[in-house]
Amino acid sequence: MKGTLSLSNGQSFQGIWKGAAKDVQGEIVFFTGMTGYEEVLTDPSYHGQIIVFSYPLMGQYGIQTAHLESEVIQPAGIIVTELYEGALEKGISLFDFALQHNVPIMSGVDTRSVIQTIREDGTMQAVMQLEGKPLPAWKPIRTFLVPHVTAKTITTHGEGFPHIGLIDFGYKKSILQALLDRGCKVTVFPYTVTTDVLSAYQLDGLLFSNGPGDPASLEHKLADYKEWATNYPSLGICLGHQLLASAFGASTEKLPFGHRGANHPVMNMKTNRVSMSSQNHSYVVKKDSLPDSLSVLYLNVNDNSIEGVQHNELPFITVQFHPEASPGPAEHHEVFDTFFDLIPFEKKVSTHA
Repeated sequence: MKGTLSLSNGQSFQGIWKGAAKDVQGEIVFFTGMTGYEEVLTDPSYHGQIIVFSYPLMGQYGIQTAHLESEVIQPAGIIVTELYEGALEKGISLFDFALQHNVPIMSGVDTRSVIQTIREDGTMQAVMQLEGKPLPAWKPIRTFLVPHVTAKTITTHGEGFPHIGLIDFGYKKSILQALLDRGCKVTVFPYTVTTDVLSAYQLDGLLFSNGPGDPASLEHKLADYKEWATNYPSLGICLGHQLLASAFGASTEKLPFGHRGANHPVMNMKTNRVSMSSQNHSYVVKKDSLPDSLSVLYLNVNDNSIEGVQHNELPFITVQFHPEASPGPAEHHEVFDTFFDLIPFEKKVSTHA
């Protein structure tokens, strides 16, 4: 079957339809990594989007469940140049995985042209549809996506120290695993958790996770997040970074086409060291909105946007990129070590006494 990708700017692209026979609409974005499609497709930060992969061949090593970041495919649709459908040594094919999750794929698409259009005109709404069907009416854009991906219940993992509360806006499994690998006890909370509930768990620190959508959609929770970051050593990642910065007075804006890939250079402003990072976001903290209480910790080398901040008095840091880096380089695991150094040493001693 043939299919059509229609962009809201009026352009359209043809391809071969694979998988679920349903039309989908979503914000169209692109990912520049050569590998890591398993992690990308199950990353909750991509919830509801249509993702275009820049690497020309996808699916060549199948799907390995150990690498999934959540239990389901998060994007609404998948666009590739070529879909590998040959034999696999293990796992299931990308085609079968998409079919299981009722997500359509279009292959044979001129992805270079699609990506060039996004780079020139910015991210926009798009529709994937089977050929011959009339273009459906454009649906309103959803910006508050966190309720669709947050945890439904409170769960605890591990038994070590420190005890970290993970505020779930759509966290990646590899973030939880990075904490467990460092001997932590981790309790995952829905983003709607109350201050009283947090207090009952005797936490040593908080991690504000990644997630989809516009940080402004959580403005009603910023007072809580400021209170929590004032009382607990905290780390914010991606959306969590944007929310903590916003809670202390910064504002955010949407990038023309976002940062999505495993090769984004960032500079540590303390050490002047440049390293590669894995990223997936549309919004950034506006540099000229940063309050005096916050200092820039990381900058993006390509466009000079803020990639992380630290509070000048309180024990919290944030990063726009993914320090757990799945997929991507492993150069930023030190972010977790910096976070743990914010947790009082005296408490560590008394805990083990």
